[in-house]
Amino acid sequence: MFHKKYISSKIIFSNLIISTFFISMNSYSNETKKNKDIKIAVVTHGESSDAYWTAVKKGVDAAGKNLGIHVSYQAPNQFDGIAMSRMIDAAIAAKVDGLVVSIPDANALSKSIKSAVAAGIPVVTIDAGKEEGEKLGAKFFVGGSSNFDSGKQAGIKMAQAGVKKAICINHEVGNHNLDERCEGFAKGLGKNVSIVSVNLDPTETSKRVSVYLDTHKDINGIITLGPVPAITILKILKQKKILNKYIFGTFDLSSEILNAISKDEILFGIDSQQYLMGYLPVTLLAQNAMYGTLPVSNIYTGPNFITKTDSEKILELSKKGLR
Repeated sequence: MFHKKYISSKIIFSNLIISTFFISMNSYSNETKKNKDIKIAVVTHGESSDAYWTAVKKGVDAAGKNLGIHVSYQAPNQFDGIAMSRMIDAAIAAKVDGLVVSIPDANALSKSIKSAVAAGIPVVTIDAGKEEGEKLGAKFFVGGSSNFDSGKQAGIKMAQAGVKKAICINHEVGNHNLDERCEGFAKGLGKNVSIVSVNLDPTETSKRVSVYLDTHKDINGIITLGPVPAITILKILKQKKILNKYIFGTFDLSSEILNAISKDEILFGIDSQQYLMGYLPVTLLAQNAMYGTLPVSNIYTGPNFITKTDSEKILELSKKGLR
């Protein structure tokens, strides 16, 4: 009983401190921009069908709602750097107070991002393009650490699990961040890794992967770079009753991925905590618009390797689109 009361008291006290903090900050409202006048734009390369970006958008939306500010989230229907640059240009024209971007293709986006910086708009990079963002003038980065290093760790884990020869399934060849994951995976595995190019169309992905596996019988390891192709491939292997021939890992999570991990069908999923990737930059840019405060270093949300031990406790959050 004492323990429960103690916990409740701590929660109430913590909430009181937080509330007092924001009340005291709001007392300076005559000297800062008001919440209702703040506009933050988010432009990413995330396709709407990808569960990974659903979690990012939920974080973005939650931050906007909690703070009472205007937030827009935009992404092309398919990987398209030119379309992203136009979205960024539109945000600049709208005179937003902050811009959150992913940078999958610096060549396509650098001019627009430089224009935002030149216009005095603070830019934060998420998910992709940490180094590129720094060069272009972004304030900081929120997301997983180096894609190469994350891939390398995945390769090491797969090698330890017994993988001798593997393929890396890349659903956005040309997105250098995904390319780096495959490169890092090969380094960690310590062997050459073939790249199988697919897209987010399940039918097309099924055909390409089936043909490759049918003609390369020595493959015993598969790494995918996102949950959509991972689930497609998992279904193929189960339908052909050959899942037990492969050690399977993937970047990023969904409820289906977590279910598969809990059943030992997938060895691990690499979690980047995308909800935070959406929530934190919007919140911090809003605070900057109100009070002129920003972090002075990058914020890392991953990688976090989720295995069978962790999968069940994270599953409920994933069903809500939060992990």
